[in-house]
Amino acid sequence: MRINNSKVKNTIVSVYFILIVCAIVFATVFKMFSDLTTNPTITFIIISAGFALLFFLVHFISKFFEYDSDGLKVVVTNRGLLLSDNLNYREHLLEFDKSSLYAYKFRNYFVYKTLTFYLKDSRGKKKQETFNVTLLPKKKRRYIRQSLSKMVKMNKNSQQINE
Repeated sequence: MRINNSKVKNTIVSVYFILIVCAIVFATVFKMFSDLTTNPTITFIIISAGFALLFFLVHFISKFFEYDSDGLKVVVTNRGLLLSDNLNYREHLLEFDKSSLYAYKFRNYFVYKTLTFYLKDSRGKKKQETFNVTLLPKKKRRYIRQSLSKMVKMNKNSQQINE
């Protein structure tokens, strides 16, 4: 099963565009914020900090997610949506055998959603890997949950047979 959130890229570009336009509009309508403080420098700093915070929040949340469970291995990828074709500085890649998965967990924070994989290596050492699935639609998260539940169930059954 292959799942990704490639259709959301245009939405994120639109959000960045709207943020930039709003920053320009607020910079030109600077007098509107004179109620905050009498000092225009402090008002400018507050407005700039607010937009910088929103910009970096969108940058932190907006990641491309791809899940591929075809074959013997599962491949999960997270990378940035913008500039990811040229610069892969935000790429997080995980490739593991289906038999090494023993659990998974979806976490839903206020504006951020994660998927954590709990894996065992060949020596029995446990590790966990977390991926950003914020921009993945609920329907696709449900498909991933079904696929991972099937893998965990098969692994538990094969482990019980081996014991």
